[in-house]
Amino acid sequence: MIEPLPLQQIDRTYVRFRGRKLSYFSGCDYFRLSGHPQVIAALREGVKEYGLNVAASRLTTGNHRLYVELESALTFFFAAPDALLVSAGSMTNLVVAQALSGNFSHALIDERSHPALGTAARLLDCPVLIFKHRSVEDLTGCVRRCGPGARLIVLTDGMFSHDGSVAPLADYLRVLSRDAMILVDDAHGAGVLGATGKGTLEHDNVSRHRIIQTITLSKAFGAWGGAILGTTQLRKKIFNKSSLFVGSTPAPLPLAAAALAALRIFKNDPSFKKRLARNADYVRRALRDLGAEGAPMPGPIFPFVPKNPRAAGRFHRQLLAARIFPPFLQYPGGSAQGYFRFVISSEHSRGQLDGLVRVLSCNLGARRDSLS
Repeated sequence: MIEPLPLQQIDRTYVRFRGRKLSYFSGCDYFRLSGHPQVIAALREGVKEYGLNVAASRLTTGNHRLYVELESALTFFFAAPDALLVSAGSMTNLVVAQALSGNFSHALIDERSHPALGTAARLLDCPVLIFKHRSVEDLTGCVRRCGPGARLIVLTDGMFSHDGSVAPLADYLRVLSRDAMILVDDAHGAGVLGATGKGTLEHDNVSRHRIIQTITLSKAFGAWGGAILGTTQLRKKIFNKSSLFVGSTPAPLPLAAAALAALRIFKNDPSFKKRLARNADYVRRALRDLGAEGAPMPGPIFPFVPKNPRAAGRFHRQLLAARIFPPFLQYPGGSAQGYFRFVISSEHSRGQLDGLVRVLSCNLGARRDSLS
């Protein structure tokens, strides 16, 4: 991977790049809450009231009432038995894996899962089997290979960031034994999927009984940190077995204050989700009307895989001519040769969406199935 040039984000849906103001269809701040005035105000007040850092693990002297308040708010919003904050979203799965190490005979992981899940699988201290992306049939075959009496855990993203597709959790549960577990990295699904934004579980209408849901606060909620949504028993296991959690300093208090404000704003204003759904549906319908192939995905993510480097260069120039920042990525889970990923937010204007559709209309290779 090559380190990209710095970007200056401005006006919530634009960036300044090489002196030009360009529409920005990238990043994962789906509701642009990171720039919401009330979130910024909560951050500033947090600095004034709390300072920056507790400078200690939560299990020593760093447990602050603000962390407890945020965990209570997350527990209530996601209708989860318990919530535990960790320093960063990418740490959540590692903390869970350390706590559950030795509990399972096999770990089964989607081949396009986030790299953090792959690392977590290795921390579980059991054989790891990889199944084809979102394939219930291939998962079923893996389950059979593990044999009767196997103690299984499935690891998968909820909403996959490369194309907005969603793990079929209900189907997975049907082929797993009653004592099997699923660890769902819902960094992209939380806030985005489901009628009220509870994520992939709400989208697929499944209970939490056999599912651990991990989320980040840095995407849909525009702040920082991660959270593990599970049982109180899991929380206790983490305290006792996860050196990552025990030895880490929690997120800065002003960011916890900002996350709490963002969660409240999002919970009390359903228009955020309505605008996101409306904007994503607008682009989805326009591409379908123009003949784009592939099954529509629930998430507000639209990938474009160029046929070759020359086509990629031409598309790059077309985007710049349309005053759109070219979001070319080479990232695990996506196309090996790189691809353009467009992420719609609730705050994009209709004019910005039309500009994107016009460029894509000249390149009907923007197929939702072209990342395979």
